[in-house]
Amino acid sequence: MGIFNNMFGGNKDEKSKEKKKSYLNWIPLTSLEQLEEIKEQSKTNAVLIFKHSTRCGISKMVIKQFENLFEEEHQNLKVYYLDLLNYRDISTEIGEMFQVMHQSPQLIVVQNGVSVHHASHSDITETNLTRFV
Repeated sequence: MGIFNNMFGGNKDEKSKEKKKSYLNWIPLTSLEQLEEIKEQSKTNAVLIFKHSTRCGISKMVIKQFENLFEEEHQNLKVYYLDLLNYRDISTEIGEMFQVMHQSPQLIVVQNGVSVHHASHSDITETNLTRFV
């Protein structure tokens, strides 16, 4: 079998073991107090909030695609992860604080204490992260 693997592209199991290095460091968003921290942090750097529903197939697909957007130049971006099913109250407060209607999945970018960009569903993967570095 070894000769056939070499002729036809090698062992797929070996290729699947090769993982792309992740430049995304999720910060769990689990308390309302963190929203004030996000506003404060956004005064010096953009802060991203990713709202995710763990029961939604579209949300699962989009979060994987979003993770793949991150390159080395994006490694210092602060990205908060909100589990909507467990922290609905935080999601509601985000909508009020940053004047963004709730959607899921959703990406909100905060700079200087206000939302400067938001996207939902597949539009999230069209976000140019470099403009927020």
